[in-house]
Amino acid sequence: MVSSTTSAVRAGGYLTGNLLIAMPGMQDPRFDHSVVCLCAHSAEGAMGLVVNRPLAGMAFDDLLRQLSIEPVPPQRRLRMLSGGPVESGRGFVLHSDDWATEGSLPVMPGLTLTASLDILKAVATGGGPREGVLALGYAGWAPGQLEDEIQRNAWLNVPADASLVFREDTGGTWEAALAKLKVDPALLSGAAGRA
Repeated sequence: MVSSTTSAVRAGGYLTGNLLIAMPGMQDPRFDHSVVCLCAHSAEGAMGLVVNRPLAGMAFDDLLRQLSIEPVPPQRRLRMLSGGPVESGRGFVLHSDDWATEGSLPVMPGLTLTASLDILKAVATGGGPREGVLALGYAGWAPGQLEDEIQRNAWLNVPADASLVFREDTGGTWEAALAKLKVDPALLSGAAGRA
C-alpha cells in the first residue's frame, strides 16, 4: 500500500521507495542486471542499495567479529549484499519497519534503513527486525544525475516491495522486478530512442 506521503513524493518526481531496474544497455558494468532499492531521492541527489548482489568473501559472523559484537556465532544472521560502489566499507541494514532506533530512516511503509551498530547487536542476540539484509557500500547519485540516467534509458522503476527486497534467490531478482512491470526481458532494447 502506498502512503499519501510517498505518492506526493513520486508526484513531485522523486522515487524514494522504488526499485531501479538496470536496462540491458546499462553502460556501467557495476550495475549490469542490478536492482537498486532507492532509499532517498531529492533535489540533493539519490542514495540506494543494490539488493541482488551477494557479498563475496565475508559472512555475517566475520563482520560481527571485526566489530567486536557478541554473540559469535549469532542467534540470527542477516544476508550480506554488495550494496554499491560508494564507501564499500560502510554498512547499511535495509529491514522491515517493525524495528527502529534513533537514526533509522523510513524508506516507505514496510521498509526502513538503519546504519547504526544497534541493529547488528539486536540481530546477533536474536532480536531486531523480522526481515533484513545488510549491505556494504551503496549507490549514490549527485543532484540531477539519476534523472539524467533515467532519461537516457538506463533504468526502469517500480514500487519496492518486501518480496523483491528480501528475496533469497538474488539471481532471479532482476527478472522478478521486470515481471512486476509485466515486461519481458527478451523484448527490452538497450538503445534509447527519441520521438
